[in-house]
Amino acid sequence: MTRTIPSLAAAGPVVPDALDLAALVGAAGWSRLPAAVRRRFGREHGAATYVGRMALRCSPAGRLFAALARAFSSPLSGATNDAVPASVRVFDDGRGGMVWERSFHTPGSAQPHVVRSIKRQGAGGLQERTDGGLGMHLRAFEEDGALVFESRAFFLALGRLRLRVPALLSPGTCRVVHTDLGAGLFRFDLDMVHPLWGHTFHQSGVFADPVLAIHEGSAQ
Repeated sequence: MTRTIPSLAAAGPVVPDALDLAALVGAAGWSRLPAAVRRRFGREHGAATYVGRMALRCSPAGRLFAALARAFSSPLSGATNDAVPASVRVFDDGRGGMVWERSFHTPGSAQPHVVRSIKRQGAGGLQERTDGGLGMHLRAFEEDGALVFESRAFFLALGRLRLRVPALLSPGTCRVVHTDLGAGLFRFDLDMVHPLWGHTFHQSGVFADPVLAIHEGSAQ
């Protein structure tokens, strides 16, 4: 009896799972999020650019981590400023992931600080990775009506190799909170807390949702 063994090459390249934050958060938590948040992070999200201003805070230890991580296109900024003009462009990467391209216009800089990271879903759960290869394993959940992303571990991607970054060599546990404020606005908060050095980074800003702004303008 002859058996035909399917060829792995014939199966084509492995395509990552499409990012489905609703499934990762869970039906109960997802239903508690405001409709605007579900739309921004839903599977059918479209490309959008959010514009706002941010307050940036960084400890001395944080500035060291920011300088070291710059080689890996880290979004961490060693600046400490208020009301920094910022924009975030969100779009699909064509492979099931969501790209977040952040631009900070810090005072005294001739060019904006632009970094990109991609959130993807795979066998290991939710991951976010910069163009330079620095990444985080994340968990996503709802808390008090806000969408929260919290790091579980950092890693460095070198080709197919994934090197886990020890907690003491990382900038700390990362916690990002997306809170809808109504009236077409939302707040973004990022905090990183190191097991030894404490609070290393804090970033907070309010951004406008262009889709809601268009709807509200057309209703007037």
